[in-house]
Amino acid sequence: MRTMALLPPLPSRANVLNNAKRALLALLIIVAADQFTKWLVVEQMHLREVGAIDFIPFLNFRMAWNTGVNFGLLSADDPAGRVLLILFTGGVSLALIASALWMRRPLSAIGLGIAAGGAIGNLIDRFTYGAVADFINMSGFGIRNPWSFNVADIAIFIGFGLLLWPERKAQAAPGAKPAV
Repeated sequence: MRTMALLPPLPSRANVLNNAKRALLALLIIVAADQFTKWLVVEQMHLREVGAIDFIPFLNFRMAWNTGVNFGLLSADDPAGRVLLILFTGGVSLALIASALWMRRPLSAIGLGIAAGGAIGNLIDRFTYGAVADFINMSGFGIRNPWSFNVADIAIFIGFGLLLWPERKAQAAPGAKPAV
């Protein structure tokens, strides 16, 4: 009788260790960049108090506190809802890092680390502020964008985008005959 495995077998030990290193390094860089920008803008530039800082016509800082997930979906203003979002975000972060171990392409492991770093950056906000600190706003030229985002949100988008990035095809050696 044949049994079915829940997960595919892990790649070689060397590949798993390299993927873990890549993913964790990407995660640490993103968390550091995200938390530094939030500290700089929210605390040092006092965006929390002033609410808005205009730079150029299409890039502004607008303070927004997100108690839910993307674009305020699934808002959780009560303590029980916050705990559920913290547990969910923590679980997703762990799943992303664990998934990186199985990746065949280094770029995919890095992408999962970047996405996990973004999730953890926002998770830290939930502990620090009780909500995610969003502040980057793309309004201008007569268009008022009601949504703000942060470096962690950008990282999540880029991280998953790297999973979809096509793999480079190996170049055939000059003079080699094509395989039939």
